[in-house]
Amino acid sequence: MTALRRRETLTSQLTKTLTERIVKGALKPGDKLPSEQELIEQYSVSRTVVREAISSLRAAGLVATQQGVGAFVQPAAANQPFRIDENSLDLIKEVINVLELRIGLEAEAAALAAQRRKPEHLEAMRVALDRMAAAIEASEDAIAPDLEFHQTIAEATGNMHFTHLFGYLGALMIPRARVQTFRFFADDRTAYLNRVNGEHEDIYQAIARQDSDAARSAMRLHLSNSRERLRKAMEPPLSA
Repeated sequence: MTALRRRETLTSQLTKTLTERIVKGALKPGDKLPSEQELIEQYSVSRTVVREAISSLRAAGLVATQQGVGAFVQPAAANQPFRIDENSLDLIKEVINVLELRIGLEAEAAALAAQRRKPEHLEAMRVALDRMAAAIEASEDAIAPDLEFHQTIAEATGNMHFTHLFGYLGALMIPRARVQTFRFFADDRTAYLNRVNGEHEDIYQAIARQDSDAARSAMRLHLSNSRERLRKAMEPPLSA
């Protein structure tokens, strides 16, 4: 039995744990997730927590559920032919909408985190950044440590409403959990993810030195960059 820590919402923790298992290949495309009862017993959580975590994974496109059967890991988008159809464009619009929400919320969360963060928050952020760098080096998507970094900032605000909201959003917060964003740009996957993590580093440094204005600006720039990258993906190609 693996008991989850109580420092953040249990739903958020379980979502991150299952996301990491999927991203790292412990749960492969087509695999059936453990049953609700098995997850309850393994992680010492309630049925509500399990169902909310599965809902977050489903919303992120990581699993599909079959009524009365269970949840199954979806095929990796990277293994599918690249194309943008109407449904893909609708999804990009939705991801942009979430980013617009996050810009307002997380910019202020970063500013508050700079004022209120504790040593353990900085340590958790540093661990997340290092894990993301290692995942990039291993040619992984680094979704789990990316999510962990942003959720730790929410926790560092000391405001449970930020923590609960970010826990509710779960993997929806990370654009590439739903859209393979690196496919839309000239950069290769590693360069794209390194640039994202470099933006994270700027946020971390501002929070570490307790510079609220710089933390707010760095977070706003980071999320605005993500939004603009997706907006460009929706622009029609220039005619010759």
